[in-house]
Amino acid sequence: MGKAAAVSDQTQISYEESKELAKDSNISVRLDLARRSDVRPEILYFLAEDPSAEVRRQIASNSLTPIQADLILARDSDETVRIDLASKISALRPELDSDQREKAGRYIADVLDILAQDQTTRVRQVLADTLKDATYAPVAVIRRLAADVEDVVANPILQFSPILSDEDLLEIIDGGCASGRLCAISQRQGLGEAVADAIVSTDDRGAVTALLENKSAQIREEMLDKLVEQAPQVEVWHKPLVERPQLSPKATRRLATFVAKALLKTLERRAGLDEETAQMLEAEMTRRLKEEEGGDDDSLKRAQELHAAGKLDDETLSEALISGDRGLVRCGLAVRSKLSMDQVSEILASRSAKGVTALAWKADCSMRFAMQIQQQLGGIPPKQLVHALDNGGYPMGDEELQFQLELFQKS
Repeated sequence: MGKAAAVSDQTQISYEESKELAKDSNISVRLDLARRSDVRPEILYFLAEDPSAEVRRQIASNSLTPIQADLILARDSDETVRIDLASKISALRPELDSDQREKAGRYIADVLDILAQDQTTRVRQVLADTLKDATYAPVAVIRRLAADVEDVVANPILQFSPILSDEDLLEIIDGGCASGRLCAISQRQGLGEAVADAIVSTDDRGAVTALLENKSAQIREEMLDKLVEQAPQVEVWHKPLVERPQLSPKATRRLATFVAKALLKTLERRAGLDEETAQMLEAEMTRRLKEEEGGDDDSLKRAQELHAAGKLDDETLSEALISGDRGLVRCGLAVRSKLSMDQVSEILASRSAKGVTALAWKADCSMRFAMQIQQQLGGIPPKQLVHALDNGGYPMGDEELQFQLELFQKS
């Protein structure tokens, strides 16, 4: 009891005392010693081979542990020790004199390489998450993690690592890349034109969507024009295309011919529109309004009649959606939710899974039908859908759902 108290109160202890404490049979004594910040490196090195995994974990977490001991811990039989070491790895950047740095760097590179090849996915995952923003890690280690068989390891590196060059990324894409990894690359800050071209050439819809949503990505005007031409059949691209920082007048005018009215309004608000484009957008909006007057009036009348007869239920709207009668579904949601047609159109055009779910909730739809609305009317990609609970209920509370609706009422 006395020894444990003496160690834990952080009063300075001599080298000889620490040697004795490191051999103490009481694990609490050794644990407290392993946590200390004033223990000589050779004592920490000795404790790296302690019989207790708890002690070795403390040594793995201790930023003062000598690099040579970390090399031992990188091969520890207990995966929790290796995980703790992987979590600490960013602290291993050597702050040493130039003549010491090269030798220390070799040890660190060896530790990183061992952890990058660890058989336990969690170890590699923690390492990747720790190194994803690092500017000093060995290129070979980063490339190994980027090529890992597990997405949870590779994706953070592919999305964030500044060490990966455009050449590295192009090689990864050319070698065949799963959709999730392409999406990770697509989200990189400041992604270059060559890599953006390569992503588009894969024809991976999810990756291209992520690329378009990445406003920092550099996409050539010719490539954007190409995507705009393909976009009428790909609703999920409409909003990110409309919101791209740079759009040619040609692309802007083309988008105006097929995007939803709410997105057409967004195009009209873009700064720097030339006179010809501004006039075209205004004319298109006028045409849409005139065209919708008849169609929406008819759909709205049918929705009101069905509602009065007690027949505007989920089943009726689901059948209308399947048959392609989207106007009746939109108007039905407006009637049931008591929201205006403009509000309903804005929410559906937002591509917000939570917003569309809140609209369905306001219209007293089941969560199962809300999922159908998200995907078929809201254009929400499958991976972004808000899913029903196991009991079929809404996964969001009433306050959160009301908050989502208020976001649109304020816009």
